[in-house]
Amino acid sequence: MPPSPRHHDWRTIAWRVLHVHAGLMLFGFSLAAMLRAGVGLGPWDVFHEGLALRTPLSIGQGMIATGITLLAFSWGVARIRPGFGTVMNMLVVGLWVDAFLTLPLLPAPATWPAGAALFGAGLLLNGAATGFYLTAGLGAGPRDGFALGLARLLGTTVSRSRTLVEVCVLALGYVLGGTVGVGTLVFALSIGPLMQAGLRLFAPLERAHARASQRRRDARHAATTEEPAAGKT
Repeated sequence: MPPSPRHHDWRTIAWRVLHVHAGLMLFGFSLAAMLRAGVGLGPWDVFHEGLALRTPLSIGQGMIATGITLLAFSWGVARIRPGFGTVMNMLVVGLWVDAFLTLPLLPAPATWPAGAALFGAGLLLNGAATGFYLTAGLGAGPRDGFALGLARLLGTTVSRSRTLVEVCVLALGYVLGGTVGVGTLVFALSIGPLMQAGLRLFAPLERAHARASQRRRDARHAATTEEPAAGKT
């Protein structure tokens, strides 16, 4: 007997959840590596680090608290509904960052060149991990939704909105004591192309998910057409 449509549903969903969680774990590891490097951070992570320095929150907890706030704004004010991957991103990445910073996997570099090398490795992994978790097709992170919601409210483009948000977050993080350095500039110039490369690299996985979803729809359609035919016999 062939698997039922419901069986296909659960198998497809389980695979996507595993996919996005693995991507977010790698994403968290990449952030922890760049944090440990000490040569500068991306705008949001400058803010998260500054928030951790000024509050009782850890860096990961600050990420989660920020994500919840942004998600509430995007959903409650701009009416942008979050996807499952959005909620996972909000909750999981911060937990993984704190876990990796606690474990002795990433000792603080003794020299600036060693820190730069660790940052570079973390940045490359960040681009790949972003492309990997996005190809699960379960939604982007809450910060992207916030930029989109702000663009709607201001009546401007998403690009301008994202730039405005990044500049404001970077300035606030710097005031709070977050690490701004060469790595900040390198991140700003590199993350877009690296993310695009990650999306291209893992595009076959996205196509595989699309084929699985199509098979699921076909199975549902076959099941609904077979039921009336069986009732006539």
